[in-house]
Amino acid sequence: MLHLHHLIDDAKCYEKVRCLRWPYAVRCPHGESNKIAKRGRNHRHQECRRYRCKKCGRRFDDPTGTIFAGHHQPLRVWITGLYLMGLNVSDQQIAHELDLNESDVQEMTGLLRRGVVERRPVVRLEGEVECDEVYVIAGHKGRSDGIRGRKARRNRLEGARRRGTLATEKPPIFGMIQRGGEVRIAMRENVQQQTLAPLMLTTITAGSTVHTDEYNIHERLTQWGYEHKTVCHSRGEYARDEDGDGFHEVHVNTMEGFWSLLRSWLRPHRGISQEKLPLYSGFFEFVHNAKRRGKALLGSLIGLLVAAQNSSSKPDMSLVEYGRDRIQYLEQAVLRSAYSRSADAAPRGQGVGG
Repeated sequence: MLHLHHLIDDAKCYEKVRCLRWPYAVRCPHGESNKIAKRGRNHRHQECRRYRCKKCGRRFDDPTGTIFAGHHQPLRVWITGLYLMGLNVSDQQIAHELDLNESDVQEMTGLLRRGVVERRPVVRLEGEVECDEVYVIAGHKGRSDGIRGRKARRNRLEGARRRGTLATEKPPIFGMIQRGGEVRIAMRENVQQQTLAPLMLTTITAGSTVHTDEYNIHERLTQWGYEHKTVCHSRGEYARDEDGDGFHEVHVNTMEGFWSLLRSWLRPHRGISQEKLPLYSGFFEFVHNAKRRGKALLGSLIGLLVAAQNSSSKPDMSLVEYGRDRIQYLEQAVLRSAYSRSADAAPRGQGVGG
């Protein structure tokens, strides 16, 4: 049987990696020096070149320091798997196409998804931004400690009208999308204000116009420096024309349309666990923001995985701490403003409390 990776040349794969990783000259991954001496080829993968840094004396090869290093499968298998992931092919189908064990493919695709999610650019939104949440059923697949002795999910979720949470195995994915721009999505434990506020404050630029539904978690957006516009879905309102030009500019339909794309993306991957759902959703976020498909998307994925880590990107914990600090600052500013107005409104010679 002829398999897809047999039609791909290892030499071209390594050439593409070198071109994307070092567009001008080979640099040492340990010290960024460009004083390099060639040291032949890898004895296991003959198309992989080896080098020696003249400054630090350390040796390295083409994939050293990247996610493609240290694996027994040839590079063409990883590149082919990454290409199929960009086409949203399931792990089971990738294993069939590459003639590999399904557990090996799951480990490979898991590493690739994690690499893309950890290296994706930090998203900043401004102008007209829409916010909404969607709930995805995700349990503890593969973890016996999380599923032993519980009721069937159908019985647990039947008739449940409250919003889903991570504890009820229906975690929310909160999304923010700039009209005509990028999107930022993240799985959260719940949809409470203290959970979502740090994410919004670190993603949406102050002064932007934020469109939401009538959910009351967004009622403090004006205090945080945003212009807030809402539509009331419970009353059947999905778009509104405020300026009378015939164009219904107040809506969250862009975000709703993105959720339909996300559900279609997740559909081939049956039974995604809570632990892996952020990887699948984060991978799709990068694919959507790249605005490329097929071979063009493959170049973006490889370039992201072999490029040097961007020092300007912040980890999630740093973003959360930054958002919390900003929330405290804004709350204190609101309190000071309210106290000042109360003091001005009080009769002359009488304190605020008197």
